[in-house]
Amino acid sequence: MPDQSQREPTPDRPAMPGSYGIHSGAKGLLSWDYVRSRMATSRNYWIATTRPDGRPHVMPVWGLWLDEAFLFSTDPSSRKGRNLAANPHLAVHLESGDEVVILEGTAEEVQDRALLARFADALEAKYQFRPDMDDPATGVYRLRLRAAFAWREADYLQSATRWRF
Repeated sequence: MPDQSQREPTPDRPAMPGSYGIHSGAKGLLSWDYVRSRMATSRNYWIATTRPDGRPHVMPVWGLWLDEAFLFSTDPSSRKGRNLAANPHLAVHLESGDEVVILEGTAEEVQDRALLARFADALEAKYQFRPDMDDPATGVYRLRLRAAFAWREADYLQSATRWRF
């Protein structure tokens, strides 16, 4: 996976119908630091996967913003894990509809032992729960970003921002 931390993504406006009234131009675009901060400080993350028959599956998970990527764990035999094995496309949304962050991309299972150890340490610090990295039921996934969206409801017309990777 290319190291996404080596470059700052360039913000622009999301493609939305004109009837939404989103302003054009760069004035009011959010910074990538806004996304970083919201991802790092959030407690719960909603992930959307797709079942093999095409139906959506949405569930909350605990996760981390680590090394400029979103990581979370789930049992590979869970519905989420089976969905990702069949179709790695993934969307992540924070709980708030007032301070929105949405990430889209593909999930890849983490195998790197050093990263798994750092993940376990960080998860324990954040949630006071330490996953057993040697248990086959502990699958850890990293989102490879394709696009990100963010806005604040209070100034949506000016703050609606998209990043493409």
